[in-house]
Amino acid sequence: MLLAPMIGVMEPCIDQPPEQPDMPSSLTQRCAAPQGSAGALVEATLRQLDGGQPGRYTLGYTLAVPLLKLFKPSGEGWVIDQAMVDRLVNTVRDVRRPVVLYLFSTHFEAQAPIEAALADDSANRAWTQNGPLGRDRYYDSQIYNWSLATTNNSLTQRRVQAMRAVLDATCRLAPEERSRVRAVTLLGELHHLFPDFQGGMGFESPYRITDYSAASVQGFRAHLAQQWDSIARLNRFLGSDYASFDQVNSPSRDIRSQPLRRYTEHIDAFAHGWLPVSGWAHVAAPVPGHVPRVHVYLDGQPHGRASVTLNRQDVLAARPEFATADTGWRLDLDFRRLPAGVHRLDLFLEDRPGHLVRLGERRIAIMDRQQSTPREQPLRGALPAAQVAVAGTEFHVDSPREQSAYYYNPLVPLWHDFRARQVTRYLEFFDRQVAQSCLADVPRYTHQIIPFTNPGWDATRFAIEDSLRPHGALRLGVSLYGEAAYGRSFAQWLRRSGQQRYGVTEFHPLKAMGPSELMQVLDTHANQGAQFLSFFLEPEWEGQRVPRGHNLFSFDPQNPQFGSDVLYRSMQKGLKR
Repeated sequence: MLLAPMIGVMEPCIDQPPEQPDMPSSLTQRCAAPQGSAGALVEATLRQLDGGQPGRYTLGYTLAVPLLKLFKPSGEGWVIDQAMVDRLVNTVRDVRRPVVLYLFSTHFEAQAPIEAALADDSANRAWTQNGPLGRDRYYDSQIYNWSLATTNNSLTQRRVQAMRAVLDATCRLAPEERSRVRAVTLLGELHHLFPDFQGGMGFESPYRITDYSAASVQGFRAHLAQQWDSIARLNRFLGSDYASFDQVNSPSRDIRSQPLRRYTEHIDAFAHGWLPVSGWAHVAAPVPGHVPRVHVYLDGQPHGRASVTLNRQDVLAARPEFATADTGWRLDLDFRRLPAGVHRLDLFLEDRPGHLVRLGERRIAIMDRQQSTPREQPLRGALPAAQVAVAGTEFHVDSPREQSAYYYNPLVPLWHDFRARQVTRYLEFFDRQVAQSCLADVPRYTHQIIPFTNPGWDATRFAIEDSLRPHGALRLGVSLYGEAAYGRSFAQWLRRSGQQRYGVTEFHPLKAMGPSELMQVLDTHANQGAQFLSFFLEPEWEGQRVPRGHNLFSFDPQNPQFGSDVLYRSMQKGLKR
């Protein structure tokens, strides 16, 4: 496994004019020379970590190439800034270490002048039920809600243009220099978007998702026609009476607040037939070797169990005395085949082996299409005896809410499946661009997030699942934060996923770890198929941090956030063992 930290070299070296009063002149000379690059800056930063000596893992780097940043205005149009492209590619030439080439263009602002011009075209923007999305913010970053529903727009054309410029320049390197490229990662976090990106990832926000552009709606109809052969087959599955596929509209209305022409128009966060049963629990004095679990009973019968291992940074922020964020649990309940009526959920925490503590109960209504008054369903078994909680055991049930109601629309899973395939198809389009270059034999990876490891996130908003599955030569690249970086949830998912090899495109445990613990986590990833692992590093020159907008998640001796200073020193020590 290659360690490939991502070093922020764009601002101080690649993208800045030669005269910078707060930048060391010795650095600007290296960057701004006719054949300049960020090579010296990369090497100086990495030497602070490994001392320039071979260590437990090979230390390379990730070179982030912001595609839209590579344009400069020319007259009334835009042209590639070839000098910037050359400085980036010359970095590969000048650093005699393996590199992951990250060709990225995400919804996060790259501070590229062309972005505002592209955003003025609604064909480049994602559409919710209410029309094209505007700009948004995520903490201190601006969001451009780019479309992925089509490759036939100017955004995609510019991305391709910039990618080809970088690939062409890379192909002009000497074979020995070009061989340093060990992997190529594509685009970055690519998924569907929604309003209020910072606060709208959960189940309580209004359900406004993408993509409802005309091209996407027409694409959905064509997708259904291909999948179902005849409208009669689809009607039998949906319980509908469409005369043709052209009559099928993407689900876009909430039955609770909007009039429906057909029941199949209904959509909300649960209309695909699943609802989260979730919350948090903390056992102050856990039994060694025992992972607390929540037992879920449905109508008096055991329905499932959920381990209390998921990351809940919000709980840790509110209760720092817990000293851990791994307090979350979640079980997704499939209600598609439950009879209409009021069903009862009973929840118990097994805080120590065989010892069940009652967390509470919830009554939920599964509704029929006519919104008939739901009737109470009988209990079909006896509940286990509950015990008194051990001192220091605390918990809370977040969902479902008491007396909440749920509607299943069988068209919604088909819509989500189509949306997920849009993500995959967009990635595959860019995968083909690299496959047609001299880097065709270099392994190519996605750079995706995994929403399901966060128990409070609604994964249907992202529609990312299909892109996490095996897809030919395109390998899985995944960003791992918190428990997903070191715990069981990702490893368990990986065993089920069919993925044999993967790249960790971003890595942060969100807590301090000593050298032995951190190295054990790295060893685990290496042993289960990780080909590279990337984390953020701040650039250093002559032993000092280079002035720039520092990343909150950088492994950095001056960054106490999330134990990042401890992680830097642990990585430093661990590599030398």
